[in-house]
Amino acid sequence: VYIAMNASAPMIAGLLFVCGAACAQVPETGRAQELRFTSEEVGASMEERYIDSVVGLAAAGKLDQDRRLLARLRYVSAELMRVAIELKPEAAAWQWEVHTTSDPEVDAICMAGGKILIGSAFVQRLQLTDGELATLLAHEIAHAVAEHHRETFSEAMLVNRLPAVPLEVVMARLDSDVTLQIRLWKLSSLQESEADHLGMVLAYRAGWSAADIVSFYRKLADGEAGTLVSSSFRRKLVGLV
Repeated sequence: VYIAMNASAPMIAGLLFVCGAACAQVPETGRAQELRFTSEEVGASMEERYIDSVVGLAAAGKLDQDRRLLARLRYVSAELMRVAIELKPEAAAWQWEVHTTSDPEVDAICMAGGKILIGSAFVQRLQLTDGELATLLAHEIAHAVAEHHRETFSEAMLVNRLPAVPLEVVMARLDSDVTLQIRLWKLSSLQESEADHLGMVLAYRAGWSAADIVSFYRKLADGEAGTLVSSSFRRKLVGLV
């Protein structure tokens, strides 16, 4: 980067501050991201939404009903979490959680900070083996490892040319502004492709075979084409389930 020799010290310091605060790279892919909110504040906000969702599902009798599936999820996710931490050491400090729900509106999600929720109906509909389930989980965990929620909120502020505003304001805008959601569709598509790539890396390094990975995506294409991208786009975008 060229900086004129007569540039003022405050200007240089400001440029360094902005880059230090906003520039990041996705693990493994190396894609550059511009992040305007800290991982801590995004993680805290996502945790609040996750807790609200889990409490609501529990009150409706739709949380962790399938104990066998819950046990499978915890078994399969353990090694994936270990590999995720290798790729992103900060993930070691996350308070990981795994739950399942019978709510048919929920397929699969992993919020910032390692908050995982899997729909039992989705798993049953595709008749997922452990290896295929691991691929699904790896895709969702990849979103968290790549900090896609944090990136989406940051881009929402930049796309709308919003001034420095609290994260809650940006999240509320995303909840209600369909035009903004559409403007972020290209980013969402990129993130989904990236989660596919990074998820495959996570699943393979966790010990699952290439055959398991291919089998999952074949089932998804045959029976649920576009489910992870289309029907869940808005819920994933704003962090709701």
